[in-house]
Amino acid sequence: MQTQNKLFDDLARVANGAVLTVMSMKDEIDALVRQRLERYLSTVDLVTREEFDVVKAMAAKARTENEALEARIVALEAAAKPKVKRTTASKAKPSKS
Repeated sequence: MQTQNKLFDDLARVANGAVLTVMSMKDEIDALVRQRLERYLSTVDLVTREEFDVVKAMAAKARTENEALEARIVALEAAAKPKVKRTTASKAKPSKS
């Protein structure tokens, strides 16, 4: 349905043109921002998500192995302590009384 007044038709066309212009400007700005962001990110030394996940898994595995080795060392030291005490006791000089 068209209005009878030519002024309203012209205003509608101007408004429609302005909206289309603003939308195309928004698209151009988005493209420029995306292009600059991609250019910046390509110059920065960032790791990918896959590389990060691999290193994270390696660190978790190393932490688990470290805890297991620490427990093993504690167990070995506990087993070696009585031997150390016996050898130090036998090497001790008898006291003169």
